[in-house]
Amino acid sequence: MVKSKPSILHFSSLAFKLALFDTRGLYRRSVIGPFWLTISMGVTAATLGFVFGTIFNAPMEKLLPSITAGLIFWGFISNCINEGCLCFVQSEALIKQLPIPFFVHIMRLFWRQLFILGHNFLVLPLVFLFFDKSFSFMSFISIPGLILITLCLSPITLIFAVICARFRDLSQIVSSILQVSFYLTPIIWLPSMLPNRAGINLLEFNPFFHFLEILRGPLLGTIPSMMSWIIVISITLASWVIGLIIFFQFRDRLAYWL
Repeated sequence: MVKSKPSILHFSSLAFKLALFDTRGLYRRSVIGPFWLTISMGVTAATLGFVFGTIFNAPMEKLLPSITAGLIFWGFISNCINEGCLCFVQSEALIKQLPIPFFVHIMRLFWRQLFILGHNFLVLPLVFLFFDKSFSFMSFISIPGLILITLCLSPITLIFAVICARFRDLSQIVSSILQVSFYLTPIIWLPSMLPNRAGINLLEFNPFFHFLEILRGPLLGTIPSMMSWIIVISITLASWVIGLIIFFQFRDRLAYWL
């Protein structure tokens, strides 16, 4: 009797279970488990909101929700890219021992980060409640935004995972670039704080700004511009083309690089 090959649903389920195992393993023997992430995010957002709100004399009811949402989504974006750099390296044992498709390890990473995103997101309703704000129907636009960002980050993660398997130092370079990008992106500050229009125009060349626009904007009651959608979709398509070319070119060498 011929055995049927595992389907994409089978491997998706495997990635989900592995990610769930990873998340549970991080907080084994912890009393409140992954909710430490929620507490840490809340304390960080409150501290940054107070400091920068005082420095720039910005209205706290506008700045703190923006900082909170920005930190939550930036954590998802940056962690996916940072951990993606070492995705195959850290999965060396599984790659060498089991015939699992390489993309399962990418899906495992994204499921793990989505779990963390879900825990961190719990802070935002509390911030809204404190300032007597509420989510609107527009907030649901963030859902297709999150799906699009996930589709965009997947090939980017794949590219870095393949290249970093060969050149390990690249992960440090990527981490440094992300750290600089954090300060260049309106996460802990508002675009309106820029001294002139020229600074605002420069934001259009920052892809992370557009990522946050379609994720954070709807939650804060702002409709993302069509330009942001076009830029993110364009980056997504280009990343998939480049990512698949690189992957199929070097996938046979990956196991030897690890």
